[in-house]
Amino acid sequence: MSKRAFASLFIAVFLLAAVLRTARLDLRPMHHDEANQALKFGQLLERGEYRYDPADHHGPSLYYLSLPFARALSGASLAGLSEGTLRLVTASFGLGTLLLFLLFLPLMGRAAVAWASLALAVSPAMVYFSRFYIQETILVFFLVGLVAAVWRYIRRPGWGWAAAAGLCAGMMYATKETSVIAFGGVSAGLLMARAWRKRGPVIEAEGESRPSAIPPRKAVLSHGLVALGAALIVSFLLFSSFLQNPRGFLDSILSFKVYFARAGEAGFHVQPWNYYLRIFAFSGGHGGSFWSEGLILLLGLAGAIMAFRAKSRDGADHAFLIFLAVYSALAAAVYSAIPYKTPWNLLPFYIGFILLAGSGAAALVALARGNAGKLAVAAVLAAGFAHLGFQAYRANFVYPADPRNPYVYAQTVPDFLRLVGRVENLVPLVPERRDMLIKVVAGPYETWPLPWYLRAFGRVGYWPSAADAGDIDRPPVIISSSEAAGAIEPVLSLAYRSEYYGLRPGVLLTLSIRNDIWEAFMKDRAR
Repeated sequence: MSKRAFASLFIAVFLLAAVLRTARLDLRPMHHDEANQALKFGQLLERGEYRYDPADHHGPSLYYLSLPFARALSGASLAGLSEGTLRLVTASFGLGTLLLFLLFLPLMGRAAVAWASLALAVSPAMVYFSRFYIQETILVFFLVGLVAAVWRYIRRPGWGWAAAAGLCAGMMYATKETSVIAFGGVSAGLLMARAWRKRGPVIEAEGESRPSAIPPRKAVLSHGLVALGAALIVSFLLFSSFLQNPRGFLDSILSFKVYFARAGEAGFHVQPWNYYLRIFAFSGGHGGSFWSEGLILLLGLAGAIMAFRAKSRDGADHAFLIFLAVYSALAAAVYSAIPYKTPWNLLPFYIGFILLAGSGAAALVALARGNAGKLAVAAVLAAGFAHLGFQAYRANFVYPADPRNPYVYAQTVPDFLRLVGRVENLVPLVPERRDMLIKVVAGPYETWPLPWYLRAFGRVGYWPSAADAGDIDRPPVIISSSEAAGAIEPVLSLAYRSEYYGLRPGVLLTLSIRNDIWEAFMKDRAR
């Protein structure tokens, strides 16, 4: 593939990826995890305060990386912050991952990078969670940066690539605790690749040869210290809130006790070992919907097989492809063995399959005989990727909060926005306006994402149960879980009109409006 053809294809793929990741970012209601992260970020945005919580919220990188987006697009207030601004943060890093694929050109070749870029651009999972304000997409960005920097260092040892690898490793650690799984997979992959690589010439992509460069042991040691130093400095600065909370870095280490215990505990998030495989291979039967990313899995398998069987004359560094195969298989096995599973946790190992899929697709085209055969294989692959793109469109623009979408997980349902809209409609009818008292009586699971959607109101109180709320008084608005509503029924039945709204599948909230406010609302509607 010529440079001009590759550049044209890559630009087209990038534009497609940008549209899928950034269009209508406010279409889906905020997930409770997104709302939780957003409120945590709001403290940093408004007051400059951040303190690492070893029991929840994960690492600090998401919040600090959100600052420039928020200040440029939404100002410095939490009330002015929008879903689109927050999700643009992760969408931008999703696009950044695509740009990082260019660093793999000397390792994979133009054709393989082009196919891998297309797979990343249209993968429904990658697109869907790029539009999610959580840590995984940022973790994947720095993981890809780490892999690229390490392998570019292997080919051209130097201070720059060593420092870049350390920076990416530090940012991974400051993003999420599961980065240790990726570090283990990367280490195992490097060991296997080193064992496989033979001394002698290494073939650059597109046929440019270069003898293996093995730097002196002293240089490798100094470069390693540079990488380690960069990783420690960046992670310490972030966890310590830029030296405001030095204990934060120690807390990040101690937090593994919490997350190891959570990984094995029983609960809502416990899934069977093949949970991720089922999502990728086939999801269907719900209202006639059909979902599958099996094409990427099959092409990834083909890429792994070719890595171990093919010769280096095809223009790829097969030690690198073997590294990808080992990393992807090992990381997938570890994530699958952990009982605690959520759909977004698949991203750090799936990115390896996507890169292998690019190599597999390029290899299949190359194996075809004659130009007509190559064109036929490329056309079949293009049709498969078009179907993936169609699924990405459905997942994000047709079924973004629908349980028929396999990537939807404990998602806030659109009906919840009707509750928020009803509360907003009451503002002109209450003398206190946005300072009216709103009492929320519900457990944590039934509370989120209310704090995000009620962030512009000045007097909102939260109680986990009716017993904790004590004397409920008679505020203009009470929002309660089904259990709490039953406990405060004597108050509600005498002085309130109640409405019922969905929060998540199988979870209802009761919105109770005081009678005088309700009557004023009905009169206002009748005008």
